[in-house]
Amino acid sequence: MKKRMEVLKANLTDIKLLLQANGSLEGLVPAGQILVDSDHISFIYLMETHEEYTYISLNEQIWPDLKIAYEEKLPIWIEWNNQQIELVHFHDEFEFIINNIKGNHNYGDEMVTKVERIFWT
Repeated sequence: MKKRMEVLKANLTDIKLLLQANGSLEGLVPAGQILVDSDHISFIYLMETHEEYTYISLNEQIWPDLKIAYEEKLPIWIEWNNQQIELVHFHDEFEFIINNIKGNHNYGDEMVTKVERIFWT
């Protein structure tokens, strides 16, 4: 079973990118994997518990901040109610994903166009 959580906003600082979640992080552990949701034009970072996965949706509204954090190799954290969790292995996974999307229209024309426009310019 899986749950889905949205990132409401991103706060970029000199030392990290802090993502504001719309739900509890209680019991969640970073899985260290990123997927692509072409239907919703977003990246998905996987979190897990013993029973299920939670999809953390990184929609295109936060991509400009995500690009800066990726280029500067800043750690990515998620927060809800003052609880913060680092999204481990984010940069390695993200690099693999955006390299795979570039020019690969199996992800859908809209997803490819938007990823190329933000991350490859």
